[in-house]
Amino acid sequence: METIKTLCPYCGVGCGLEVVPDKNQGWKVRGDRNHPSSQGMVCVKGATVAESIRTDRLLYPMMRDTLDRPFRRASWDEALDAIVNRIQTIRSTTGTDGICVYGSGQFITEDYYVAQKLVKGCLGTNNFDANSRLCMSSAVSGYVQSFGADGPPCCYDDLELTDCAFIIGSNTAECHPIVFNRLAKYHKKNPHVKMIVVDPRRTPTAEAADLHLAIKPGTDIDLLNGIAYLLLQSDSIDPKFIQESTVHFEQFVQVVNTYTPEFVASRCGISVGDLETAAKYWQQSQRVLSLWSMGINQSSEGTAKVRSLINLHLMTGQIGKPGCGPFSLTGQPNAMGGREAGGLSHLLPGYRTVKNAQHRTQVEQLWGLTPGSISPNPGRTAWEMILGLETGQVEMLWIAATNPVVSMPDLERTKAALLRSPFTVYQEAYYPTETSAYAHILLPATQWSEKTGVMTNSERRVSLCIGFDTPLGEARDDWSIFAEVGRRLGFAEQFAFNNSGDVYQEFVQLTRGQPCDVTGLSHEYLHQEGPQQWPCRENEPKHSAKEAKRLYTDARFPTPDQRARFSAYHSRGLAEPPDPNYPFVLTTGRVYGHWHTMTRTGRTDKINQLHPEPFLEIHPRDAANLKIKEGDLLEVRSRRGKGVFPAKVTKAIAPGTLFVPMHWGSLWAQGAEANAMTHAESCPDSKQPELKACAVQLVRVGAEIEAEVGEFNWTQSPIPVSSRSRS
Repeated sequence: METIKTLCPYCGVGCGLEVVPDKNQGWKVRGDRNHPSSQGMVCVKGATVAESIRTDRLLYPMMRDTLDRPFRRASWDEALDAIVNRIQTIRSTTGTDGICVYGSGQFITEDYYVAQKLVKGCLGTNNFDANSRLCMSSAVSGYVQSFGADGPPCCYDDLELTDCAFIIGSNTAECHPIVFNRLAKYHKKNPHVKMIVVDPRRTPTAEAADLHLAIKPGTDIDLLNGIAYLLLQSDSIDPKFIQESTVHFEQFVQVVNTYTPEFVASRCGISVGDLETAAKYWQQSQRVLSLWSMGINQSSEGTAKVRSLINLHLMTGQIGKPGCGPFSLTGQPNAMGGREAGGLSHLLPGYRTVKNAQHRTQVEQLWGLTPGSISPNPGRTAWEMILGLETGQVEMLWIAATNPVVSMPDLERTKAALLRSPFTVYQEAYYPTETSAYAHILLPATQWSEKTGVMTNSERRVSLCIGFDTPLGEARDDWSIFAEVGRRLGFAEQFAFNNSGDVYQEFVQLTRGQPCDVTGLSHEYLHQEGPQQWPCRENEPKHSAKEAKRLYTDARFPTPDQRARFSAYHSRGLAEPPDPNYPFVLTTGRVYGHWHTMTRTGRTDKINQLHPEPFLEIHPRDAANLKIKEGDLLEVRSRRGKGVFPAKVTKAIAPGTLFVPMHWGSLWAQGAEANAMTHAESCPDSKQPELKACAVQLVRVGAEIEAEVGEFNWTQSPIPVSSRSRS
C-alpha cells in the first residue's frame, strides 16, 4: 500500500501528514512521524481533512450576466475568453489599475508566484493582495522595520529549549495545537520553565500558564513597555548586544521610562504584583521565547505591538540563540510561502518591494519583460479593493481560494461593494460558499489533495505536498488557470510551464542572494531529502541545518548598518473604544475544530459535532447586570451591523469584554457573522484591520418586548436553535 507524504492544509504549523488509500473512506490520514515540525502529531482538523475533500465541490465553470440571474454551466474556453476579453477592454480604456486579484494563504507557492507574474509583471499593476493582509501583515512589517527583513528568526526546536514562553495575542492551544502540544509537554516536564499568557480571555492556553495577564483589550503596548521599564530598573539588559548590534536605544529608553508599574497596571487592568512577576520571569530567564498571532497582528497598532515585543528581545540580547526570540505563529498553511513569492500588494518575489527600482529591474529581467513593466506604486490592499468597488475605480475583481464575504471587516459594507462589482471572477474548490453569491464567473479549482506544490510553515520549513487524488470534474490547479490567462493575453513565453515543478524552479531563481534564498531546493530535492528550512542555497554542501534553524546567529541584521532597530511607541489604545452607547468590547477568534470560514470544516461531520453552533462569551457580572442566563439569545450591535448568538456565561472572559468565534457565515448559521460588527480601521504600516476589537451593545432577544408589555416569562427563543444550522 503506497503512502503519500503531504502537509496539512489548515494552519501555519505545517504538520506533516501521511495519506493511504482506504476502501471504506477513500483516504485515511495520519501524522507523519518523520516530519520534523509536527513529529507525527495531528489535531482534529488534520485528522479529519480527507472527509470533506469530495463534498460540495465546484465541478465545472459557471457563468451569469448579472448577480440576480442563476448560473449556467460553461466551458473553460467560454469562461477564459470572457475573462481575457474583460481584461483587454479594461487595459485599453481605463488601464490595468482597474483590475484587482485577491488570493489566499491556501495557495501553494507556485500558485502565488504565477499570479504575481501575471498581475504585477505582464499586466503592470500591483493590485494583488491576499488574505494574509488580514492575518500576518503586521508581523511582516514589524520584522522588516526592526530587523531589515521578513522571516521568523526562531524554530520549533526552541519550544523545547526555552526558559520562559511569553505568549501574547495567541490562543495557541486551540489555534496552533501541535505547537502548543510540544511546548506544553516540555513545560510539564521542566518545572523551572515558566509560561506567561497575555489574553483578555482565560483560554485553554491561559489555563496552562504559570501567569495569566488578562489585560484590557488594546493595552498590549502599555504592558510591553511596562515590562521593559522593570527590566531597565533591574539592569536586566545586555549592554554589549545593545551597543554592537542595535540603534535607537536611547529614544526607546526615554519613552519606556514613563511606563511606571502603577501606571501600567492601571491602564492594563492588572495588579502591580502580576506585572512585576512577568518582568521577574524575563529577568530570571536566559532564553525567553515570545509567541504571538492574531491578537497582536489584527490591530490598528499591529506593527507597533510587534516592534514593542521585539524591543524586549533586543534589550536582553535574546535573539539568534537556542530557545529564545520573537516568533510569529503564521495563521495559514502557506502564508509564509506567499510572502516569499511576493503575495502582497507592496511585495515582489524573493522578499523584494515594488518601490525599490533595483528590485523591479531584477524581476523584470528574469521575467523577460521590458524595463518599466512593473509599477513602482504599491497596489490596492484587500480593503482598498472594497473601497475601489464603491467608487467604481475597480472594474474587475478576481477572488481565489478565499471567502471574503465572511472574513472581511464591516461585512455589510463589504457585501454592498461586491454587489456593485461590474465583473467578479471566483476561483474555488467548493460550491456554494458565501462569496459565490457575488460572482459572475465561477472557476473550479483543484483541492489541496489534487495538486502538487510547495508550502512554507511558521518556522520557515519548506515541504513538498504531493497530490494524491484525481481532480474532480473539470477542476484545474490555480497556477495553471493564471498561466492560461497569461498565454491567452499574449504572454506565451512567460507562461511556458509544463507542471508546478517548472514553476518552482523559476521561482527559486528570484530568491538568489535574498534572505529567503531557496536556490538549493527543487521538487526533486524535497521529495528525496524531505522538508528543509531556508536559507537553503544552491551549490552549498548539503543544506546546513544549523545555519537555517535560526536567523541572526551572528547578531548581524539585513539593514544598511547590520544593526537592528529599537522603536519607541506610546499606546494609542483601541481604534473604537467602548462608550456609554456601546459599552462592551467585542473580540473575535477561532475555536479548536473549525478553520476560518468553514468552507472545509463545515463539511466535516465530526467537527460539526464538536462545535455545533456559534456562541457569545460573557462574564457572570455582566450577565447578571443584564439578567442574562446561559443559553439566552443575545443580539450584539455595533455601529455597522449586528448578530445573534446564544450566551455562554463564563469567568473565562474579562468583565466588559465579549467573545464570539469568527467562523460561522450565512451558510452555516443565521445572523451569526462576527465581522458584521467589526470595523476596517487598520495599522498605518501593515494596513491590517483591527478585527480583534470593536465597541458593541448587547440586548437579550425578547428583553425589549418584555419592557413594553411588563412582566413576561420569556421561555422560548424567537429563533429556534435548531434553525441555526446550515441553510
